[in-house]
Amino acid sequence: MEVKVAMRFPVVLHSDDGVRFGVTVPDLPGCFSAGDTFDEALDAVVEAINLHLEELVEDGGEIPVAQAIAAHRANPDFAEGVWAAVDVDVSRFDGRAEKINITLPRRLLAQIDNYTRAHGGTRSGFLADAARAAMR
Repeated sequence: MEVKVAMRFPVVLHSDDGVRFGVTVPDLPGCFSAGDTFDEALDAVVEAINLHLEELVEDGGEIPVAQAIAAHRANPDFAEGVWAAVDVDVSRFDGRAEKINITLPRRLLAQIDNYTRAHGGTRSGFLADAARAAMR
């Protein structure tokens, strides 16, 4: 079972004519997009983010953690923009799975296994999700 990990990126949209929109991704400097409508602009920026992250990872960089919109609102470059957030599946940038050997208390391991069975997941997926959540 493939686990998808969505990261929510804040984006700011600007329009000179109220119809077509340019989109900036504040957490990814140099990542821009545009669309002929608001919805097209949001769809296009997801594609732009994916391409930007792909290039970033190929160059050995780390995927930055997206900040909340509030962290960017004071930036004068984004004044009078319309804020939105888009979800991007970043799991494909995590790399190949690697087998590890860890030690856990027997009772905790049983609880993890019972939980994952009840929720249709796997032990590995559960532990990976828990680690990601702890590092946010």
